[in-house]
Amino acid sequence: MIRQAKIQESEILTKISFDSKGYWGYPKEFYDIWSNELTINSDYIKNNDVFVFEKNGNIIGYYSIVELRNDIEISGIRISKGFWLEHMFIEPRSIGIGIGTKMFDHLRKRCGFRGINELGILADPNSRKFYEKMGCVYKREYPSTIKNRTIPYLQLKINRALTNEGLVTVPRHEARY
Repeated sequence: MIRQAKIQESEILTKISFDSKGYWGYPKEFYDIWSNELTINSDYIKNNDVFVFEKNGNIIGYYSIVELRNDIEISGIRISKGFWLEHMFIEPRSIGIGIGTKMFDHLRKRCGFRGINELGILADPNSRKFYEKMGCVYKREYPSTIKNRTIPYLQLKINRALTNEGLVTVPRHEARY
């Protein structure tokens, strides 16, 4: 089941973020650099569209959509205003069994419901093929927050006519409480 995240679930989402990155065997020093971006707090959940994948009462994955109202610069990288998939993480033992595809289908429908026509994604290099399989288009490489490393920038165009069928809608302002 996919549902809106609750603010009290920030710790489990943070754990899933770190554990999921760990699946790829990155060195420990990378996690020190990623610490802030992988940590989810209650304000983050309250202020963004965050959905969890729950199975047998346990959260095993989540994704989040954020809206940048202005262009920003992070580590010398200019990020354009608009909507972005900021996180999509699955606990390691559940990777590769279709949960990511289900979450992405939900994400696509959620974007259609919210009137989002385009979603930007700065992805982990290991997840690029997944996003391309989901219909995202690779645009170029961006410098990573890790020195001498790049990350792929992809875009997803949303076809609203194909997304709204079968979606349980939760207005964002109601989902905050």
